[in-house]
Amino acid sequence: MLIGVGPPADGLEIIYFENFIMFYICSNCGFGSGSWIGKCPDCGGWNTLKEKPEFAKASSGKKGEAVKKITITSLSKIKSPTKSRLSTGIFEFDRVLGGGVVPGEVILLTGQPGIGKSTLVLQAFQNKKVLYISGEESAEQVKNRAERLSVNLDNLSFSADLQIESIIGSLEELKDEIEIVIIDSVQTIYSKDVEGPVAGVSQLKEVTKKIVNFAKQSNLPILLIGHINKEGDVAGPKTLEHFVDCVLEIEGEKISNFRLLRASKNRFGSVDEIGIFEMKQKGLSEVKNPLVFLETDKKLEPGKAIVGVAEGNRPFFFEIQTLCVPTSLMNPRRIVKGLDFNKVQLLLAVIKKNLNLPLDRFDIFVNVVGGVSIKSTGADLGFIASLISSFKNIALPANSLFVGEVGLLGEIRSSFLEEKIVEESKRLGFKKIYSSKLIKTVKDFAKQL
Repeated sequence: MLIGVGPPADGLEIIYFENFIMFYICSNCGFGSGSWIGKCPDCGGWNTLKEKPEFAKASSGKKGEAVKKITITSLSKIKSPTKSRLSTGIFEFDRVLGGGVVPGEVILLTGQPGIGKSTLVLQAFQNKKVLYISGEESAEQVKNRAERLSVNLDNLSFSADLQIESIIGSLEELKDEIEIVIIDSVQTIYSKDVEGPVAGVSQLKEVTKKIVNFAKQSNLPILLIGHINKEGDVAGPKTLEHFVDCVLEIEGEKISNFRLLRASKNRFGSVDEIGIFEMKQKGLSEVKNPLVFLETDKKLEPGKAIVGVAEGNRPFFFEIQTLCVPTSLMNPRRIVKGLDFNKVQLLLAVIKKNLNLPLDRFDIFVNVVGGVSIKSTGADLGFIASLISSFKNIALPANSLFVGEVGLLGEIRSSFLEEKIVEESKRLGFKKIYSSKLIKTVKDFAKQL
């Protein structure tokens, strides 16, 4: 509606329209701008801003329409859910979830390509009535994998339709016939209500939002498989993780048979537990032996140390190998695999100050055997032991174990569940145990090696 003409400016008349604003909207992430910009400042895409008219709406809706009041219900009158958690049939998977899948829960499972995401979900829910929606594989390919894994095909239904509105419309009719929905992957699903490319930020947000709303209303659990990008983050916006109830990630090297399943977010369970699997010819198998990452004998060589750490409520034992060699470069190399790089740099500074070792003249290479990553600070003392051992070219005592966190001042502190780790290590035959109870500083520790 034309409401007026402004005063002329440089021979032009400015025309004002009621409730009318012209926006430029990014087709990738939904960013809005009052003028055209070549590069979107939000997602960094080029030439993605498209001209789009938007009509401002009054906060109270249509004129004359009464504002509706919110509905308030006492929690004491809400019926408790009758359905219990849905067990996956794999104890290690259930442990990470907190005992199984909660009705209406939305789970995001991520990991590097080829790490075993599709394999794990097919094995975990093979005894449940599953609707498997895939935009990456055909029905024949999914069936071939299921047959290789010896999965019961009678409980598995398949769909290749990728429009979220059609998926939800069909699930409304099938929700009483299936127990869980698996979408592989969420980046292939799109919404007809959103402009922009499939797997774009705006598409992902809209698709995930509709999935979550449907899951909560129907109490039907949905598992989404998501990609990992080059930076190691979940592809798409970080808000994708905030929409869902649980975020799981499978870790491991492709050259290693071991896989770790961790939860970075879990509204219905702990984020401290991990599940350990071993990839075999017929799929993933559970690993319950805490010494699975070690060799049969505990003989130590220069640069090799065994550490005890707690993952969740379970103690595990890992082998850390460190190679310290003279460098020919101006800046010595620091190659770290399996430990946090910044933590290793910090511990190197602690060693340099407290032990006066000339580490600036040496290249240092660190590796955790088995292709796994250690998050616990209880591995600090073991890394220092392996470094000193490699630097002096002296093997550590046989059947020795190292447990403890190292502070910035060189003090050795108790790590998480240290007593439980020590008790388990004694049961497994470790004779010499270095921990915060026996050693208080890095200097004292170096003297005993």
